Amino acid sequence: MLHIALDAMGGDRAPAPEVEGALLATRQLGVKVLLIGRPDRLRAALQEAGWTTEPIEILPASEVITMDETARQSLRAKRDSSLRVGIEALKQGLVVGFVSAGNTGAIVAAATLWLGTIPGIMRPALAAVLPTSSGRGTVLLDVGANADCKPAMLDQFAVMGAAYAEQVLGVDRPRVGLLSIGEESSKGNALTREAHTLLSQHAPQRHFTFVGNVEGKDIYTGEVDVIVCDGFTGNIVLKTSEGLATALLTLLREAWTQSTLPSPEASAKIQQVSAKFDYAEYGGAPLLGVSKPVIIAHGRSSGRAICNAIRVARDAHLCRLTHQIAADPAVAAGLHHPHCNGVAPELPKLA
Repeated sequence: MLHIALDAMGGDRAPAPEVEGALLATRQLGVKVLLIGRPDRLRAALQEAGWTTEPIEILPASEVITMDETARQSLRAKRDSSLRVGIEALKQGLVVGFVSAGNTGAIVAAATLWLGTIPGIMRPALAAVLPTSSGRGTVLLDVGANADCKPAMLDQFAVMGAAYAEQVLGVDRPRVGLLSIGEESSKGNALTREAHTLLSQHAPQRHFTFVGNVEGKDIYTGEVDVIVCDGFTGNIVLKTSEGLATALLTLLREAWTQSTLPSPEASAKIQQVSAKFDYAEYGGAPLLGVSKPVIIAHGRSSGRAICNAIRVARDAHLCRLTHQIAADPAVAAGLHHPHCNGVAPELPKLA
């Protein structure tokens, strides 16, 4: 039975959704979950949730990193945080994956510093799966781990995103696009133009198809399987998408309830659309490029979302995702790149 570590204290409403998600995962996925946090609170939450014989273990952690703390401050000050205990369990091989709905910046920093990146990877990237009109999700990365990027980093993001789409999502020879302000290779800023050149040069040796530049209007069509951008742009796209989806679904529900002839068929259709745009269905964003599976879930994750994040961690391990990424020639080439140091420059090395 595979063991997955879950930061049970990091989310906005912890630990109730984490406990619910852990129970769902043990029943549906056949994994053992190691809940990390304050034992008294976790035992109480487990009892309230009806825990009986499900394979769940508690790893004690006396401290919690909150959402408003900086990565530098929290990682240095809180040596017994649920985040650090979970990352350490993954590093030691006690578990095959780690899931947290906590402070994204702290998770990215901790995973990079304490687990290290795959040899050759310049920086890890957060990948989010966005719904599309075709019914097949599109992987967008980076969505927040790196606000400032180099062209070679975007080239590697393409490799990592394609590997995830192929190995975890089951896409055969993924189509990869570079997010820009126009389809022509000359469009965009210096970063996208140089990244386009690199992606085009490496295209013949790749296990994916580089289709060139894509625009914002192409994100939700499903015509490409992976879209690459810097973390600043990707995070704006992700947050805008969440807000727009929420607003549109609210308007749809209001229109349906105010209709003079509401029907069960219409209600079912609205529920189907809602499910497509529900982040809970996708679970969490994998931090691609670190040496072991780390999944970052939404801070407001429900139990179902936590369960799906655990599923992503399990699948990433089973398909040997990190090995698939490491096998790409562009990753090996990154070993000689000046930006390949595996450590965010603004963070100190921690013991």
